[in-house]
Amino acid sequence: MRRLSFIITIICLSAIYLKAQVVKTRVYFFPGQGSDERIFGQITLDSTFERVFVTYPVPKKGMTLPEYAREIGQTLDTTKPYVFIGVSLGGMICTELAGVMNPQKVIIISSAKTRNELPARYRFQHKLKINRLVPPRLVKGGARILQPVVEPDRRHHARTFRSMLRRKDPVYLKRTVDMIVNWERTTADSSIIHIHGSKDHTLPARNVRHDYLIKGGSHMMTLTRGDELNRLLLKLLREDETAK
Repeated sequence: MRRLSFIITIICLSAIYLKAQVVKTRVYFFPGQGSDERIFGQITLDSTFERVFVTYPVPKKGMTLPEYAREIGQTLDTTKPYVFIGVSLGGMICTELAGVMNPQKVIIISSAKTRNELPARYRFQHKLKINRLVPPRLVKGGARILQPVVEPDRRHHARTFRSMLRRKDPVYLKRTVDMIVNWERTTADSSIIHIHGSKDHTLPARNVRHDYLIKGGSHMMTLTRGDELNRLLLKLLREDETAK
């Protein structure tokens, strides 16, 4: 009887040890220009994934989007299997990193893969460089005024969106705007999965080649439609496991 109890104990301890040794896929979440990790507040995934939220430094003056993406990429731990999920500017950064790093999967939400998917106002600014004449604090003030007007869906989590934008450095906002306006990318990795909302007014769906269209989804849908997106993301992340 004691021998049987000993064997059962060994088996249980071995199972616990093996479970502890399972390597979780690390999911790097890249927020948008005016947001932080709170934009992913409804994206919980499940216990088989390790969530890591990327924070952005203030870019160096004159830095391009590819240069900025590579600087951020150098700070990431790639010793475990990893996936990129990016929103808006975060999706553009993920698009740049897709060609220079080796993520298992890249998923972008409410974003653009090339400059051709940006609305005309960005291309207009690219030619005239008007954005460079605007002081940093005015850039931030303008964003605080225009964001709720352009994306009325923001009202559902208005306090959170105000707080995220309030915490942004005005210099960071000005320089990241310049990166987007002067983004030169014309092609993107075909493996990138693009999720977009049909009512995204910041980056209208008509301009982008999306793989999944969320009916009624806005530019803020990662937070405002989080449950729906969480289910879709889990499905996409588990596809490779199901195929094995």
